[in-house]
Amino acid sequence: MAAHGLSALIEEIFRREGGRVLATLIRLLGDFDMAEEARQEAFTAAIEQWPVRGIPENPRAWLVTAGRHKAIDRIRRDALFRTKIAHGLSETDIAETADTDEEIFGDDRLRLIFTCCHPALNQDAQIALTLREVCGLSTQAVARAFLTSEDTMAQRLVRAKKKIRDAKIPYETPDPSMLEERVDGVLVVVYAVFTEGYAATTGAQLMDVELCAEAIRLGRLLDSLLPKRGAVMGLLALMLLHHARRASRVSAGGDIVLLETQDRSLWDRREIAEGLALVERALSIPGQASPYAVQAAIAALHVKAVDSRDTDWPQIVGLYEVLLRLQPTPVIELNHAVAVSMVDGPARALDLIDSLAARGQVTQYHLLHAARGRFLQELGRLEEAGQAYRAALSVATLEPERRFLEARLGEVQGISGAPVSG
Repeated sequence: MAAHGLSALIEEIFRREGGRVLATLIRLLGDFDMAEEARQEAFTAAIEQWPVRGIPENPRAWLVTAGRHKAIDRIRRDALFRTKIAHGLSETDIAETADTDEEIFGDDRLRLIFTCCHPALNQDAQIALTLREVCGLSTQAVARAFLTSEDTMAQRLVRAKKKIRDAKIPYETPDPSMLEERVDGVLVVVYAVFTEGYAATTGAQLMDVELCAEAIRLGRLLDSLLPKRGAVMGLLALMLLHHARRASRVSAGGDIVLLETQDRSLWDRREIAEGLALVERALSIPGQASPYAVQAAIAALHVKAVDSRDTDWPQIVGLYEVLLRLQPTPVIELNHAVAVSMVDGPARALDLIDSLAARGQVTQYHLLHAARGRFLQELGRLEEAGQAYRAALSVATLEPERRFLEARLGEVQGISGAPVSG
């Protein structure tokens, strides 16, 4: 194989297996920082050895073994050996533990996400640690997701890891008797991971398809773990139905394509079929109505429609009203207002949004200002629409969204005769 092709293949293996390798090393070593160092050293060894010796038949096992050996070497070299002995983990334990550990629930990354989502950590720490350790985002990328500095996020992650270590939080999937009290927090984090992939907080691209796929993979694991839980099925359905539209959401130039103008022939019909079946199952379980299942039912109405004109907007409005009773958040209120605009017109929707904005809870949320601008534009109140689009631009950080808002602002300024700048 040509050197360039081999290098690309090795890079693809690292990208695909890096998260699994880290999760297994954390299980074997019992320490986040040591596992990260061991993985990095294993990757360095692979870069040096694989071009000469060839790529092993099982790259993941090779990387885990190499990382484990590097950790043993490090323990032998410094005082950590005695520390690990004191904590009940010896060099022999590390060396002889099996590479794979198929216990009740199998997957190392599922163990890792339950560790990251332990109730001893606050929710922000849970989400940040999951994005960093389970999904492999850089500290800089996690910081952007939380709209904070890289230094602040690095300190937050260090504190979270220290709490896991000091509190001796076990690296394991909880006993089935404890799952009920733990799974809701995990679902929140999995959805946060998906959301960051589906519509990034900041950056040059709207989506991170691999991050979405990872969240869906974790959702499938949870569904196999709890096969009759409506919230789990609802979340998995919601992610699948949104992810099914990925190929149509961005133009060839990287610009946002709104739902009403998306090419529906590009939608993934296999994922849609799976998502629709999960929605039906989730909604059929008595006493388990969950916000995820209701959101998935809304997504199902969108993907069932032949085109935007065929969408059952009255039913979507009704589902949002149900959702508001289950989960009364400002973002859901905003989405409800957008749905209302499709039934009762922009004036009624604008009243709802202005009422929401008056409470001051989401003034830094660019989509509120963008929706307000759209309704004002439809009502012919172009100067006010321009002000709303400018407000959205002042807080939007994702480049495709900024380009979209700039185009909308250009439309209203062009119609009104106002200068484009400013």
